[in-house]
Amino acid sequence: MSTEDLIEIIDALGKPKLAVVGDLILDHYVFGAVSRISPEAPIPVLHVSREEDRLGGAANVAANILSLGGKAALVGAIGRDEPGTRFRKLAARSRGLTLDASQSGSRPTVLKTRMVSQNQQMLRVDREEPGALAESELKDVSAKALKALAGVGALVISDYGKGVITPDSAQALISRARQSGVPVIVDPKGRDYSRYKGATAVTPNRAEAEAATGIDCATMEGVEAAGRKLCRELKLKAAVITLSAQGVAVIPARGKLVHFPAQARSVYDVTGAGDTFIAAFAMCVAGGAELNTAARIANYCAALKVARFGAVAITREELRRSVISAHEGFDHAGKVMTHAELAEALEPHRKHGERIVFTNGCFDLLHQGHVTYLNFCRGQGDVVVVGLNSDASVRRLKGPTRPVNEAEARARVLAALNDVDYVTVFEEDTPDSLIRKLRPDVLVKGEDWSGKKVAGASFVESTGGRVVFAPLVQGKSTSNMIAKAKSENRSPERQRRAGKRKKARSAK
Repeated sequence: MSTEDLIEIIDALGKPKLAVVGDLILDHYVFGAVSRISPEAPIPVLHVSREEDRLGGAANVAANILSLGGKAALVGAIGRDEPGTRFRKLAARSRGLTLDASQSGSRPTVLKTRMVSQNQQMLRVDREEPGALAESELKDVSAKALKALAGVGALVISDYGKGVITPDSAQALISRARQSGVPVIVDPKGRDYSRYKGATAVTPNRAEAEAATGIDCATMEGVEAAGRKLCRELKLKAAVITLSAQGVAVIPARGKLVHFPAQARSVYDVTGAGDTFIAAFAMCVAGGAELNTAARIANYCAALKVARFGAVAITREELRRSVISAHEGFDHAGKVMTHAELAEALEPHRKHGERIVFTNGCFDLLHQGHVTYLNFCRGQGDVVVVGLNSDASVRRLKGPTRPVNEAEARARVLAALNDVDYVTVFEEDTPDSLIRKLRPDVLVKGEDWSGKKVAGASFVESTGGRVVFAPLVQGKSTSNMIAKAKSENRSPERQRRAGKRKKARSAK
């Protein structure tokens, strides 16, 4: 299947509604900085700067479905406690999410607290009571889950082993879904997968598949054997086994194994990668995609997730760009963003104390001067953002014959540079409004702007930032390159050779 076909499928997904049933978790993040060791014990001291709640467990699957443009009916259980109240408030702010959670009096809300410094998890603290819910609570969850099946394109069972998914509840749900023609995708847990019998597909990782089947999955032959066993014993259409750095393998009940290699990215944090995968996979299945295609697209989504910190959701536009960039041979999807996407992406950097550097320009024909300039920007902070003039903006500034390269092409070339972290295109003549939105710590301009009014400079300085003027490489500019090309094209010698070629063609 071609890249164009994949893009067409992604664009045609629409806004399907999916039911997500499983264990609801409140993820709590405590961010801070470590600058010393405790005198009481050989442990780091975390100076807390902020705290943040996120939807976790099955709720993170739902959050990813929403981010990809779908809707979700989320069913599970939370406690009658303060974390449960926080969970409900968080869910209520998620547009497109319908929460129907049973309130448990027997168990507290599952709460996972992660201590983070410099984008690294130092410690995770779990608050939960293992075991199944009370019988009455299980019946209530099961009734809500069966009700949620009405009008959905697919059902996701997200089993974190916290007691919501039992053999009886899973089988009742799968049976009703099959009667209604609703595909069932399961993110499994534990060693006994018999509770998932009759599902459309299960999506264990390599270790989970090995534990469930007893088959060594170190090799692709082992992965296939485990997948075949799962398909045979559970009456699946396919076992979809995620392989971390090796991508994903789809083992159908009938047919050959299909392996999709991982998309090359720096692994930043694998938290929630399985949730992102199953959300994208189920979205595609709900949209009518075949299982192989759904797994291929979900593989792109999971690769985007591992490049980011924490349980975060991926947007459909990010997915679309990732597919295109993979086809072109280098990854720009995680770098080229809209203004809104970029403002959100910069927040974790800012809150972790990283200095954000902003510069802007046309960057039409990339040359030595540009590369040297951007390397200077890298030396001024931790994160380099480039504001790129749109085509219309360049024409207003440089004349009707510019730019030579369109904005999309210029953005992708910039994104290929190691010294550039993010690129965003702006339509105005100056980036003043963009700078106000992004709030950089450092604003860099070429030294030819020294003594002149620099757009955004007063704002950056008013927020405690600084303006820096970068040295320029003399004689290196896009205008000079274009002028030189035109001059060489008009030279007598070039014209003489062109005349000879023309006569030769006429003689033929």
